[in-house]
Amino acid sequence: MTIAALESLSFGLARMAAAAADAGHGLTLLTGDRTVYRHELATLPDTLPDGALTVVDVDTFDTAATRRALAALPRLTGLVNTTDTWSVPAADLAAEFGLPGPDPAAVRVLRDKARIRALLHGAGLSKGPAVPVPSGADPSDADTAAAEVLRTIGLPAVLKDSAGTSSRDVWVVRDEEALRAALAEAGRRSLTGALFAEPFLAGPLYSAETLSWDGDTRLLGVLSRQTSREPAVREEAAAFPVALPPGESAGIEEWAGRVLHTAGHHSGFAHVEFILTAEGPELVEINRRIGGALVGEALCRSLRTNVYDAMIDAALGRRPRLMDAPLAHTGPACGFVLVYPDRAGELAGWRGLDGLGAYPGAVRWYPVRAPGDTIATVTDQRGCTGMVMAEAATAELALHRAASAAAGVRPVLVDDGGR
Repeated sequence: MTIAALESLSFGLARMAAAAADAGHGLTLLTGDRTVYRHELATLPDTLPDGALTVVDVDTFDTAATRRALAALPRLTGLVNTTDTWSVPAADLAAEFGLPGPDPAAVRVLRDKARIRALLHGAGLSKGPAVPVPSGADPSDADTAAAEVLRTIGLPAVLKDSAGTSSRDVWVVRDEEALRAALAEAGRRSLTGALFAEPFLAGPLYSAETLSWDGDTRLLGVLSRQTSREPAVREEAAAFPVALPPGESAGIEEWAGRVLHTAGHHSGFAHVEFILTAEGPELVEINRRIGGALVGEALCRSLRTNVYDAMIDAALGRRPRLMDAPLAHTGPACGFVLVYPDRAGELAGWRGLDGLGAYPGAVRWYPVRAPGDTIATVTDQRGCTGMVMAEAATAELALHRAASAAAGVRPVLVDDGGR
């Protein structure tokens, strides 16, 4: 029997294949670009049984081609997806093939950040509304948009793409000059969705890593998230699990459950980003998947279990055992740092990787890019070339270890003399 994955996050594929094998199934990855998974494919553990993972090359942006590839799989019993980009096609295809999966209509709502903001604002779960903003190049449109943002949201504010990913096409604006500059820049971009504005939230950024089934939500832990200084908006580092004051974890679990229920997410993993403001948690966005980067790996290590078992359970239409298993962070805490070059260009390699073994915390390097790749931008996560992960007794210490180790790693570009 076969479980298909319609694309996947860059990391976690081996653990997903192991979970499928433990359930008596083979995992088949449908992908339009194998290079996304080169690290995972090159480091598959010897413990995986033969046939545990098969890769099928197909244009996954072509729904008809993807449909044919799925139809050709032997005894297809489930379809998983861990990306935002393919979440709607995956839900549609699961329904079409009669496989367990989320309601496609609910997935469409969750994929639209503006609709989610408006929905939660109407339910009293978000202080600010979502204001549609024209993003055309016409100066009169920009004037109208600026006036509407100032009237409805005020400053500071955030402009973002309603269907954006990887922190791309996000602008934090603190004055009218920055607002007009952001509107002009957005007018030159090819957005995935539509531009909208929302209030700026003051406070540190976190994410609640959750698992739900039939409307019940369990908090697996809270991840800290460090972002770059403005004007660039990109993720720099993260650590898991955050040690929260007594009672605060239960409050975040209850809040996340209400937010997800209102948003229509009732089953499966969710990565709920929030700002912990002076008045409590305020939603940034919901991703109906396991957390990206090395979040899944951190969950597995901290909880001492393969959390991807829960993903396979859900794909097979059964209550994930992780919903009811004793939950204790008996494993190490993890911190990881994203490594960016100083500027765009062709990647030649890295300096400093051979020194990582000298640092404490079982430090590991997870490459995202390879020599020869073109780094088109360094203003969002597309510019990340790799990640340094470290372990410790607490998330704080793990992050300190990862940051100290990552400080010695430098991406080298071809025109730096890297070749």
